[in-house]
Amino acid sequence: MGIVDTPLALRCAAEFIGTFLPFFSVGFNVLSGAAIFGGLSLATSLSVLTYALAGLLGANFSPAVTLALFVSKKLGGPGIDGAIASSYVAVQLLGGLASGLCFVNIFADSFRLGPGAGFSWLDACACEFLYSTFLCFVVLNTTAARTYNSEGNQFYGLAIGAMVLAASYAAGPISGGLINPAITIGADLAGAGAGFGKSLIYAVFQLLGAAFAALLFKAVRPLDFDEHETPRTRLISEMIGTFALVLTVGLAVLAKTPLAVVAIAGCLIAMVYALGDVSGAHFNPAVTVAILVSGHDPELTPKRAGYYVGAQLLSAIFAGLCFCLLHNGNSFAVAPGEGFSMAAATVAEMFFTGLLAFVVLGVAVAPKTKSSQIFGVAIGFCILIGGLSVGKVSGAFMNPAVSVGVAVSGASTGWST
Repeated sequence: MGIVDTPLALRCAAEFIGTFLPFFSVGFNVLSGAAIFGGLSLATSLSVLTYALAGLLGANFSPAVTLALFVSKKLGGPGIDGAIASSYVAVQLLGGLASGLCFVNIFADSFRLGPGAGFSWLDACACEFLYSTFLCFVVLNTTAARTYNSEGNQFYGLAIGAMVLAASYAAGPISGGLINPAITIGADLAGAGAGFGKSLIYAVFQLLGAAFAALLFKAVRPLDFDEHETPRTRLISEMIGTFALVLTVGLAVLAKTPLAVVAIAGCLIAMVYALGDVSGAHFNPAVTVAILVSGHDPELTPKRAGYYVGAQLLSAIFAGLCFCLLHNGNSFAVAPGEGFSMAAATVAEMFFTGLLAFVVLGVAVAPKTKSSQIFGVAIGFCILIGGLSVGKVSGAFMNPAVSVGVAVSGASTGWST
């Protein structure tokens, strides 16, 4: 039974389940004192439920995702119509409320919505907007794009969960990283005895992010909207992916979470899957140079490679300034770790950047070895390997765009790099 053949009532029931259970799982983490694992719980539960239920309904599980699909449809692209969207949103909100009421009855407590300590409402709302945009953008590109509607893929659930993972540990310390109006409103309603209304502020920015994601989706996939592709399309793709990656690096590192490298790898996995078939999803001047030198991509001419690198660096600088502003003007240095020499840091960066480029060539470029499904995970795991191995030696930047973005943000706050 496909999505079109599934009765609306059954689809709505699946939306309720898919909204209730991920929120329920992360709620137990937060309210039982294991908040550090909340992002992992949310991301993995969302991934498995997406795989379990996508064949029945499309697996939105969020009013923001539903709005993104509706706006995409209105713009002339793939998506869902208003009647279905309104039904989905109603049951999603009920699922969020039901989960929130469970917390109140089990723990006599619920979520506290609002900015993290030391952050403003503007910071929190900006994070909810940005990561709602990223999540909805990934959903649209991995599930709604015409390429995958006709051919299908097996990585959509991984990509969606990976971006939720990134949001949880990058934006979480600032805003909570909820990026789902059903969760924020449900939690707020369930704890209404302590006052209601903060969720509506969050929801506005989450929904704005969803609408913006639909616009970006159209920008990188004009053919899906019966428009012509231009040379700028690939550059826009590279800029979006690089911006998301550098922003996540900065926010996760400044948050000082032990799972920073997991968030960074998750963001890269999600964006590689979202944009791999658009621009190749390099997001890294070193990767672009490696592919150019390999000669395996005949479309990557020296001129195009130069444009790619320029777009990546420009986007990285903007992202560096953004995470610096969100963290009250703070940044960090591009320098060897304490107790390590520049020589040691240089060798570490050369080796693990080489590993990353080698894996990209093997899983995403070389005709004999490239994979159609697992390439994003393989590339993301290189970040995990590098971060866990030499993060304390060199910072494990492994990407000139990241280094430049961080250096510019650091220079603006007086760091010497």
